[in-house]
Parts: sequence; C-alpha cells; structure tokens
Amino acid sequence: MDIGNPLDFTGRVVLVTGGTKGIGAAIAGAFLDAGADVVVCGRNAPDTTPAVRGRAAVFVSADVRDPAAAVRLVDAAVERFGRLDVLVNNAGGSPDADAATVSPRFVERIVALNLLAPFYVAQAAHRVMRTQHGGGSVINIGSVSAHDPQPGTAAYTAAKAGLLALTKALALEWAPEVRVNHITTGLIRTESAAAVYGTDCGASVARVIPMERMAVPTDVARACLFLASGLSGYVNGADLAVHGGGEFPARYLAAKSADRQE
Repeated sequence: MDIGNPLDFTGRVVLVTGGTKGIGAAIAGAFLDAGADVVVCGRNAPDTTPAVRGRAAVFVSADVRDPAAAVRLVDAAVERFGRLDVLVNNAGGSPDADAATVSPRFVERIVALNLLAPFYVAQAAHRVMRTQHGGGSVINIGSVSAHDPQPGTAAYTAAKAGLLALTKALALEWAPEVRVNHITTGLIRTESAAAVYGTDCGASVARVIPMERMAVPTDVARACLFLASGLSGYVNGADLAVHGGGEFPARYLAAKSADRQE
C-alpha cells in the first residue's frame, strides 16, 4: 500500500462473503474503488457483480456454512490473485421468528450462517494471512441485536452475540499477524429491508436515531476501509459501532411524546 495514502488498496486482495447485493455489494464496491482486487461469494451466481470504473469483482459460488466450501472459497481467491489481505465476513441475516415455536432446523441454519460460517471462512483465511508479508485483516459484520435484542430475533441475536465474542477471541489468538475486528451495524436502509421500516420509507424510524437518519450501505463500507487500512494498524479486537448513536431510550421518547400532547 502507498504509505502516502493509507486508503489505497492497490495490489491487495479482498474477499467479501455475501458480496453480491446490499451491504456486501457496497463493501465490495468501496474496495474496488480503492484499487483492491475483490472476490465476492454467494450460493447463487448474480446477474452482475459489483463493478467500479470498469473493474469488477470476481464471483465464486460458495455456501459458507459448509467448512469445506469455505476452504475452497479462500483457495480460489488465492489461486486467482496470489494472496488474501482482507476478509469481510458479511453474509448473514434472518427473518423474524417466534422463539416459542421456531423449529430446531431454523435455529441451526441461523446460527450456522451468522456464527459458524464466519468462523470457518476466517480459519481458512488465517492459514493464508499468517504466513504472507503484511499479514491480514478480518472484519466481522455484526448487528446491534447482539447488544440490544428485539422480539423475533432470539436465534439471530444469540448468533450475533457469539460473533462479537468470537471476534475478541480470535483477536487475542491471531495477533500480530492477523487483526480481527467487528462492526456493530444498526438500522440500515437497503432495498430488501425497505418494507420492514413502514409505509413512510423509514421516516418514523429515523426519528429514534440521534443522527436522524438510518445508515446506508456505504456507511458500513467506509468503516470496513478504515478497519482494513493502515489507519487502524493498532486496532485489534475492537467493536466499531456504525449505528448513528443507537436509539433513544423508550422512556425518553415516551416523555417527549407526552410533552407534545400537553
């Protein structure tokens, strides 16, 4: 990397799981724009891959919940570009489900996607990063649910809390060759999540956030650039909150609402 510009990723290789749409695509695009060679993965091939100024990400089909597939994914990236500098464990998510009636199969799949898969891909990436010049950086994309559970997210919350703990554990074991950090994301406006935020396109939701807007995928992407760059060379085991300050406490909102009604 050019020491004059710590956000120049020319010559570096980045792998983004779930990098074909939404937040993952924005992360892939940000690294492409910064000069990196980027590999994205998903279970199904997309019509197009993220591209910036004529440079496109390379797609590799992989179900990262499968340990063997995680190894093949990393091997494919290294075979194509010769090294792996940054892993962004972005693949994840869950529909809401009632904890009292949800099936064991559902719980297993959610935990596999949001906790076990990042572990498997990170293990495979570490085997490469630990021996190469410059080491590497692993960034786990988490959720505010790990800190502040919401109804209908029991399995997801448990998995994301585990991902945060996993980040801290790996940071202890893998430094100094490989830094491992975590991003706590809050409410993010994506195409797939638009319907969740109501008919007003999220305007009501934005009023409970100190920054007065929901995040957009590029907010998370820029945080990834920071954590992967030399600007954060001494940052390891950190939990970077990208949630606009969180949400105002319910008692505060209730009091303000009462004041308006008087």
